[in-house]
Amino acid sequence: MPSISQRIAEELSVNEKQVIAAVELLDEGATVPFVARYRKEVTGGLDDAQLRLLEDRLRYLRELEERRSAILKSIDEQEKLTPQLKLSIMQAETKNRLEDLYLPYKQKRRTKAQIAREAGLEPLAVSLIENPELNPQSEALAYINADKGVADIKAALDGARQILMENFAEEA
Repeated sequence: MPSISQRIAEELSVNEKQVIAAVELLDEGATVPFVARYRKEVTGGLDDAQLRLLEDRLRYLRELEERRSAILKSIDEQEKLTPQLKLSIMQAETKNRLEDLYLPYKQKRRTKAQIAREAGLEPLAVSLIENPELNPQSEALAYINADKGVADIKAALDGARQILMENFAEEA
């Protein structure tokens, strides 16, 4: 996998040494106009537009690498990191692709759907989606349990609805 400076050099169709020099100047706090005007000899003649693009891509690619590391660490801590998943994450070229790969492993806040699952309503949700001809109210009767926070039919159906909405959102 190419380094950040190699990727930027390829994208801008310039020499990698020019990119490295510009990155060093920017990292030292120099602004794009300053570098374009007073450090042309150091950057090999990169103009203002190229330097702005370089700065934007540098920021994006650094954020991408930072996020990639955080995602790998998180999945590894969950002991769910497979060699194939690691390869896919390492090859991801955009933040969106990284987040798509991470979604199934992402630590979620305790959602209404999770609360409904904990109350034992997932079988109700599954049966209602798989058998649309069933009467939801009569099916929900079997899941009423005040100890688990399912006080009535409405609460059971609301919980099943939350589970289904979360499932649909994750599959989209």
